[in-house]
Amino acid sequence: MRTPAGPSTVHLGVDLGTSGLKLVLLARDGTVVAESEASYDVAHPRPGWSQTDPATWTGALARALDDLAARAGDGVVVRSVGVAGQMHAAVLADAAGRPLAPAVPWTDARAADRLDRWRALPEPVRARLANPLVPGMTGPVLDWFAAHDPALCDRAAHVLLPKDVVRAWLVDDAALPAGTTDRSDAAGTLLWDVTRDAWAGDVVAHLDLPGRLLPGVAPSDAVAGTTSRLARWFPASGTAVPVVVGGGDTPVARLAVGAPGLHVNLGTGAQAMAVLDRPAPVADAVVHTFADTGAGEDAGWYRLAAVQNAGLALDWALRVLGLSWEDAVALARSAPAGAGGVTFLPFLTGERGGVAGPGARGAWTGLGESTGRAELVRAAVEGMVFAVAAAVDLLDAPGTDPSTGPVGPASAGTRSSDRDAEVVVTGGGTREPLVRELLADALGRPVRRVGLRSATAVGAALLAARGTGDPVEPATTTAAPDLPTPARPDVVEHLAAWRATAAALA
Repeated sequence: MRTPAGPSTVHLGVDLGTSGLKLVLLARDGTVVAESEASYDVAHPRPGWSQTDPATWTGALARALDDLAARAGDGVVVRSVGVAGQMHAAVLADAAGRPLAPAVPWTDARAADRLDRWRALPEPVRARLANPLVPGMTGPVLDWFAAHDPALCDRAAHVLLPKDVVRAWLVDDAALPAGTTDRSDAAGTLLWDVTRDAWAGDVVAHLDLPGRLLPGVAPSDAVAGTTSRLARWFPASGTAVPVVVGGGDTPVARLAVGAPGLHVNLGTGAQAMAVLDRPAPVADAVVHTFADTGAGEDAGWYRLAAVQNAGLALDWALRVLGLSWEDAVALARSAPAGAGGVTFLPFLTGERGGVAGPGARGAWTGLGESTGRAELVRAAVEGMVFAVAAAVDLLDAPGTDPSTGPVGPASAGTRSSDRDAEVVVTGGGTREPLVRELLADALGRPVRRVGLRSATAVGAALLAARGTGDPVEPATTTAAPDLPTPARPDVVEHLAAWRATAAALA
């Protein structure tokens, strides 16, 4: 039954990020009625480990809903809910979707030694995964648990992705089992056969993984059930609000921005993405092949080059230097391009390959007696942007062994045949004009920011609207693009120097 149209009828989008959660109420005319967010910490109980208590996510959701309800005012009717979440993680859960242990996110490296088992797979089998081998992906983490905590695996009914856990918490009248995910998240697990668009049963068999834990797969916009929980915040919504399956944060964000030719999202990590017509086997991939949120005839694919340490590394640098974001930007602008010869490698937690290998670590180099905070923070901003530029280059690079380290094009700044095409950028890291200016110079292309505070939350609301027969077109705003500046030759020179340093040290 359709809810009568009216200005108070909205769709709720949830963006469950690595270190924070964002909410959006999207009206039927595509405008954002209200938005809110709540942050949380990722624990690091051992070197190389990252984990989050899933109760942190649901607690943050409740806090963000408190704020959202206050901002939206009375009389709001939530028509449907969509949840998008950080990809690649692993959450062992019971049959009801309740977590049995802390979630292991994509930044975790405990399963690094399990990757040798993936490398030893027969090449045709490994090639059908068509993705770099990353320790923080669901498959290697599941393998680690099977080896180190088999009792936990025995108790578990499912291995879920983060958005599936939050969706299971929301749904109290299920239409689909709690152990359900979608293809956009499943494709990022290192357990998905991209040629068949299905779970890679041969990989599971070769590695002797507990395949019974793999969730069922449903369309991203399928209704998973209804929730009564929202009545606490939006009583006019009633006690049976549909909740759709949802998707991974990156493909859901692409849904909101229209899946342009080249799309860069810059947040805790960074992703450079381009549409892929048809996936193909790749044995030693340097870029990811991921599924979008379509299904059936509308199922699509995209290529993604990832930087794990983008905003994550810049935030770390600001904490170390004791700077607020505003002070950091002012200092960075006061320092010369090239940061007086100081180079910053942002690889604090290692990388997925291509830009840098899993064993890479961060560094400031080229320090001298005259180096001050201005040069250090300028180098940190440049290092983050240069890592993104290296990721963009990977989209045009041939497949090679992703463990070999930083990629270096034949000539810095060269682009593919669409070298003049505009780059669409999203994410909190692109709000600062200095970042966009540096990226335009590094890429030699116009950079246009889509004015969505959380493209992922908006995309989640769009999925919910689509799945409940009430499709919405987002009302996005874009400013004039940032064009390459006269300083571009200097930036290209500094980018080349950064690549040389990364190749030597990362």
